[in-house]
Amino acid sequence: MNKAELISVVAAKNGISKKDADKLVNSVFDTITETLVKGEKVQLVGFGYFETKERSAHIGRNPSTKEEMTIPATRVATFKTGKVLRDAVAK
Repeated sequence: MNKAELISVVAAKNGISKKDADKLVNSVFDTITETLVKGEKVQLVGFGYFETKERSAHIGRNPSTKEEMTIPATRVATFKTGKVLRDAVAK
């Protein structure tokens, strides 16, 4: 499912226009993004949680030249599923 399909399903399930569903879906994504940028965690009970983790600098290798290079430290977003979602998918 892509974003456009998600918007269509949200609109159909809630009896609203696709334009309103688009605003809702985008506002949820924007809020999650803004919260992660602040370094905070977003927890959706039963579904899962989003958080950021620090990835330290390390040595990597350029696959084409085999030359070693330093990969800088960075912050990445992660998602961990909740029990309800994990159980639903496992069935």
